[in-house]
Amino acid sequence: MATQHKHHEHSGDRLIEEAAAVLVDAGEQWTAMREGVFRALAAMERPASAYDIAEDVGKLRGKRVAANSVYRILDLFVRANLANRIESANAYLVNTHPGCRHDCVFLICDDCGQADHFDDDRLTGALRDAGKVHGFAQVRPVVELRGLCADCAG
Repeated sequence: MATQHKHHEHSGDRLIEEAAAVLVDAGEQWTAMREGVFRALAAMERPASAYDIAEDVGKLRGKRVAANSVYRILDLFVRANLANRIESANAYLVNTHPGCRHDCVFLICDDCGQADHFDDDRLTGALRDAGKVHGFAQVRPVVELRGLCADCAG
């Protein structure tokens, strides 16, 4: 049986407020551009690329936004636990519970691209321990399961 985390999922303005607080607590600034990138990411129904986000932010700002700038912001968001990176798709998902540090197991649909996650501390803890046994420090498990979601399979 998976060990579950207890955390509160945020949405809307409350999610933006929580993300801003987490970033500021980490010693970073919550700028208008960072907020725009976070809002665009939070509005995505599926994992999004930096290019998708740059396009949306550019439309809102009325001027082109470079994907390089968005990548830097997304990297910061991943480090600060405001977003998760789907490694196999080079795409990002907003973390709806910023400030809660844990390793997610991602479920990614190969047909529609939908992504979800669950927490399993036993699994990710075992992976972290295996990394340490093999001489790695600061191990961060990245676990992605690909297949078909219930809607696409059914």
